[in-house]
Amino acid sequence: MTHTHAGPPGPEETALAAATTPEPGIVTCDACPVLCRIRAGKTGACDRYGNVDGRLTRMDPLTVLTRAPDAVRFAGDDWDGNPIAAKDVFVTAIGAGTTYPDYKPAPFIVGSEIDGVDMVTVVSEGIFSYCGLKVKIDTDRHLGAETAAVRARGEIVGHVTTAEYGSQMFSLGGVHHLTGGSKKEGVVACETMLSLSNGDAVELAVDGGASVRVQSGAAPVVDGVPEQRMRVGCGSATIGIFASQWLGHADEVIVVDDHITGVLTEHQAGRFLDMCPAGIRVRGRRSTPGRYFQVANPGLGWGGTDVVDPLAIIEKIDQKIAWPGLRLLMVSTTGEHSAWFVLDDALRPQPASMPPAIANAVARIGENCEPALCTVLFMAGAGGSLRAGATENPVLLTRAVQRGRARVTSGGAPVYVWPGGGITFMVDVATLPANAFGSVPTPALVAPIEFSLPLADYAALGGHIGLVRRVADVLAQSKPRGVLLPKGVAFPIG
Repeated sequence: MTHTHAGPPGPEETALAAATTPEPGIVTCDACPVLCRIRAGKTGACDRYGNVDGRLTRMDPLTVLTRAPDAVRFAGDDWDGNPIAAKDVFVTAIGAGTTYPDYKPAPFIVGSEIDGVDMVTVVSEGIFSYCGLKVKIDTDRHLGAETAAVRARGEIVGHVTTAEYGSQMFSLGGVHHLTGGSKKEGVVACETMLSLSNGDAVELAVDGGASVRVQSGAAPVVDGVPEQRMRVGCGSATIGIFASQWLGHADEVIVVDDHITGVLTEHQAGRFLDMCPAGIRVRGRRSTPGRYFQVANPGLGWGGTDVVDPLAIIEKIDQKIAWPGLRLLMVSTTGEHSAWFVLDDALRPQPASMPPAIANAVARIGENCEPALCTVLFMAGAGGSLRAGATENPVLLTRAVQRGRARVTSGGAPVYVWPGGGITFMVDVATLPANAFGSVPTPALVAPIEFSLPLADYAALGGHIGLVRRVADVLAQSKPRGVLLPKGVAFPIG
């Protein structure tokens, strides 16, 4: 399948494969195992490579990062490519092309001097069948049971994994969804990961749970309702934070939470403040004093439970301890739900107008909640043939990375390399420039990856020394594009 490329051809022309076909004007792309045969003026199935004047060409221009004396930024449009104009230049793999399956050296092996040290950066767009996404969704809402399937367009693309503090977690993609199921499942999984990695919004549905709209850096939308706040803490933590602010204004405070519901006068914080027991017992399993598990079922209501009426979690009110006029605040861990009650003569909670001091305390809970966001981490294994693009002895590159002698980046962004065997890394997609990821129809994701290390170390691990090109030569021949570096991302080497 071929597509007409919408934009003008990029300036970087890399003759990765000669036209070895009886049909004139057709080139075969060997950038992935699909081996597209591309006619003149067309691009292959991935839209990344095209036939420009009979040469296989990477259609997107190379992206470089500059370090100016006063700021770190990607080179702007007014930068003329002269390395003297910036303190340092870093060539990223975005738009660099690939040599998959790396029986050839990487597209760019760049030599530069950084802070007085001769450095080499091996640059390539890796094709990753072994990759996935870890998605952090800031919400107390119950999205689905742990291990429940997560679907996109009806296909299973991942599952719900263990919840974290104030967040629900999805694990998406991976080799089993890309290659182990039906062709449609693999295609949908790949397209879902590509969209999320490039910062687009995706609609996901959890089996037996909620539907959620996920987008890196944006608030999640759960069953059509945008999430506003990430909880300040569990019910017990909320008690600990705000107990002193409730003292003298409420006789009892119950913070409703799906995980740990807090009861102020039983809690250690209430005891520290010498508060009198209120005699109000909540449902669920008591852990330590003032801390209750399983007060209700998970849901989209108060504190991530299925509670609509907060009084439903009260199991009993002790007639010997409670008193008429007792003031009771019930509130959620985000402050989005709150209710004020006063016990009548029969010790039954009656709704009442919330005093200003209590309303201010509830507002303080909301003030301390951070905005709810989605975070998308791309995770991949770079332990395969990708390493052959850097060295003839791949295990030496692996060891250099594991020992901290070679630094891994993705599009210039910092990554976390997992300990243990192989080169398994994670990167926050928000730290890369827009549209840094691609895909091929195998299916697999294409992600930029760079290995930077001192020139002497590169020579010692059997690197392709004869193919090292100076930065000035790369810039002069490639005429790279510049894009803004996401705020807060440091220069990749130094």
